Amino acid sequence: MSDSSPDSSSQEPAKSKQAERKVTLYRNGSVYTAADPFATAMLVDDGTVAWVGSEQAASSIADDAMEIIDLRGALVAPGFVDSHVHLTETGIALDSLQLDGVRSAGELLDAVAAWGGTGTVMGHGWDESAWPDGTLPSREELERASGGRPVYLARVDAHSALVSSSLAAAAKLSSPHPPETAANSQVKREEHTAARLAAREFPQQQIREFQRRALSEAAANGYVALAEMSAPHIGGVKDLQLAVGWNEAKGQAFPEILAYRGQLAESERDVQSLLGGLGVSVRGLAGDLNIDGSIGSRTAALRADYSDAPGERGTRYLSVDQAAAHIAACSLVGIQAGFHVIGDAGLDAVLEAFDQAAAEVGDQRIRAAGHRLEHVEMADLPAIERLARHSITVSAQPAFDAAWGAEGRLYQERLGSRRLTMNPFATLYSAGVPVCFGSDSPVTPLRPWESVRACLEHSNPEQRISARAAFLGHTRAGWRAAKYSNPMAGQLVPGAPASFAVWEVEELMVQVADRRVQSWSTDPRARTPLLPALDTGVNPVCLQTVRDGKELYSHDSLRG
Repeated sequence: MSDSSPDSSSQEPAKSKQAERKVTLYRNGSVYTAADPFATAMLVDDGTVAWVGSEQAASSIADDAMEIIDLRGALVAPGFVDSHVHLTETGIALDSLQLDGVRSAGELLDAVAAWGGTGTVMGHGWDESAWPDGTLPSREELERASGGRPVYLARVDAHSALVSSSLAAAAKLSSPHPPETAANSQVKREEHTAARLAAREFPQQQIREFQRRALSEAAANGYVALAEMSAPHIGGVKDLQLAVGWNEAKGQAFPEILAYRGQLAESERDVQSLLGGLGVSVRGLAGDLNIDGSIGSRTAALRADYSDAPGERGTRYLSVDQAAAHIAACSLVGIQAGFHVIGDAGLDAVLEAFDQAAAEVGDQRIRAAGHRLEHVEMADLPAIERLARHSITVSAQPAFDAAWGAEGRLYQERLGSRRLTMNPFATLYSAGVPVCFGSDSPVTPLRPWESVRACLEHSNPEQRISARAAFLGHTRAGWRAAKYSNPMAGQLVPGAPASFAVWEVEELMVQVADRRVQSWSTDPRARTPLLPALDTGVNPVCLQTVRDGKELYSHDSLRG
């Protein structure tokens, strides 16, 4: 061997690296890509999209060293990003008493009585607005139904809950007045926070299992990333640390966690102190830092009374000065600030705070930080124009409208004709406001195509957007809203991260908000990438989910 030849010690790392490299060719399907609207194949090399193109070209590059997956007509599309989730709460809800189907206090008590296991009875999803008689059970009735076990049953919006006598005592809640009123088991605001934290005092290992359950559910539904909205009133710092820890999990890959902490700062120094005390990196002090509550629990802050509760206008949890100081401090540090805001009066307060902060630190710092607001369900045109002026991203939940926006449902009950102003997606887009979408899981399920469909079928036809706009809001916009470092994330073009899902679909087409112009959708001259037809009544089935080239989920039929 000559002196210039590499020795065996230098060859070994090269062999090891070559062995770790994985190349996969997907072919005989459809690829949703801006690079080629007619692409049927995609090559993934070591976590990166290396090529997209035709079936003929795929035949020429295929070799035995690759894994070749025959799509058999399936769709490959960028993976979904859920821009607002609660990981531990989702896992708890998935493994607890499901109450979305109950239609009376009696049915709810029967469900509690039939629930097995030991310890606290946890439940989620009841919605008294859908009951013929909205009467709620008392604490004592819940205590009897559970046989003395503590009971915590979250309302579908997770902004209030029903609690039993023993849980109320453990959380040191005040006695309801008068003591025997039918609705005395429902707790809101500070008492709800105390009850929730008392109910979810789980060992660390159990919290990990709840989070694993939620991550597995997300992966099986095509999600490659989740924006975790941690906050002190929801869970402790340990919950957040465990959630972020999944990004470095050994032996199995999961959707990426894009972490936020909804915690209030008063100054630049306070921001730095809070960030340093978390023990993990977060993208901002934003998310569920609540300005107000929810429509369903009548805690969203409104300009005018709730239609079904004269004199009630909800709750403001933060003052304009508090919010302005938080925005200014985060802007000076250069991180995202943001708030949970649903009601129009709540949004008025937030926008006043942004104006105040901009006057203090300058418009440019405000815009550069990329601040975000969660939900923003009640926004008129002047408010939307102010959102655009400050370059504020709106993180919205289309499934809210699908569940409660139609005539005769919750929003009409609580708001009357104001329901038509809710979730104004088309107006937000038209005004140039950045919009991303999520589920607020466990409030609505991790079902991304149902969320895309909700945008197409908005209860107010004037606020409908195309499937393409909705899909981008659920994918690429989610990465952008989180100020993700890789600008190519959320698309399938050469050089982009190989983060995608494979879907079994019945039909592919272009779907727009105005159904009168869909007749051109299959015309190849449109050169528009196709998405699953969402008016068939059948959701696409996820066959595989991949993040950065690592498989998160695989259906049995993918390689069968």
